[in-house]
Amino acid sequence: MSSRQNMPHYYIWTIGCQMNKAESERLGSYLEQLGYQPTDTAEDADIIVLNSCVVRQSAENRVINKLKSLKPLKKAHPSATLAVTGCLVDSQADQLKKTFPHIDYLFKPGDLPPWLEKPGATLSLPQRPSPSTFVPIMQGCDNFCSYCIVPYRRGRERSRPVSEIVCEVRELVRRGVKEVTLLGQNVDSYGHDLPDKPDLADLLSELNSIEGLVRIRFLTNHPKDMSDKLIEAIARLDKVCEQISLPVQAGDDAILRAMRRGYTAAQYRELVSKIRDRIPGVALSTDVIVGFPSETDLQFQQTVKLLSELRFDTVHAAIYSPRPGTSAARELEDNVPPAEKKARLNTIEQLQEQIAAEINAQLLDKTVEILVEGKTKGKWQGRTRTGKLVFFSGNGDYLGKLVNIKIEKTSPWSLQGRLSN
Repeated sequence: MSSRQNMPHYYIWTIGCQMNKAESERLGSYLEQLGYQPTDTAEDADIIVLNSCVVRQSAENRVINKLKSLKPLKKAHPSATLAVTGCLVDSQADQLKKTFPHIDYLFKPGDLPPWLEKPGATLSLPQRPSPSTFVPIMQGCDNFCSYCIVPYRRGRERSRPVSEIVCEVRELVRRGVKEVTLLGQNVDSYGHDLPDKPDLADLLSELNSIEGLVRIRFLTNHPKDMSDKLIEAIARLDKVCEQISLPVQAGDDAILRAMRRGYTAAQYRELVSKIRDRIPGVALSTDVIVGFPSETDLQFQQTVKLLSELRFDTVHAAIYSPRPGTSAARELEDNVPPAEKKARLNTIEQLQEQIAAEINAQLLDKTVEILVEGKTKGKWQGRTRTGKLVFFSGNGDYLGKLVNIKIEKTSPWSLQGRLSN
């Protein structure tokens, strides 16, 4: 272990949503301020932190397997500190410690490591941020969708003050950031708990005036809470990207009621129409859950119909898995056979692959502007304002720069091209 060396090291393993990634990044920065250095392997670390996710069973299984895999390492190096944060940590923390006694510490998502906390300390901004960086603007959720564990693990909605976020983004820009993505479980509820009741549109207007900031994104929206004022702000503000994440989850009204989503399929369609009318060329992404309790084939076909009609740029589809502690897990029988769930997921994925291929093919021979975020397998990569992933080759240093790329090849998942003068 590196504790035998002069400089202590830390290792953070992260799974789950963008909020987890942002919190891991800030936790790493905090540890660096305490004198720790990052390492790519748990074997070389003095502090090992697992930032967990339990939104779906597959994610929870990965966390549990990771914990099991670290047991021999902890036995061989008992002086190493193993800590777990994220949504696996709840009121049943004692039970988790009994199951995995090699865990040293548990702490709630977004908190500081309790054994290292200093008075007045907060999670730190990343010292070496990516050109595109996540900025949490609120925690928690008040919606309590029947299938979702997040409100029980992250608590009720708590917004950060506008002035604090603006100050933070200014500092990130000073450190080289060109684009920020504002994060919240439901960003459309931002500000309702603050004294002067600002909303997301107000925050976007403030951030839009920051010199040196090039682009602003935000997620995730809730269809029942997205206001006309926010849609107008996206249309009006030049730095706010024309890309909106708008999870629908299902296309059938009975399933939407059982999910406690608070809108009908018709209301969702109307919202999408309003957004597209006001923001030409907007890219829309959505989330879908297949195999929700008692979902019939006819109800599933309503979801397929909605996706076929609305033609999203991106669809994140997932199989329903009951989350202990949620009302769906308590009250509804998980009665759609696993094979049927997988077949429905495959149907959605095949449909969306075709739709995305057709949408992206329209960009062939077009020139697009991208913000270069890094390099992968020898190629530079970046995204358009509408979130399209673009790869290109170039010998210069393009990190953090806006470049024009002529698209020469398209696929459902990404675009490839060459630098355009």
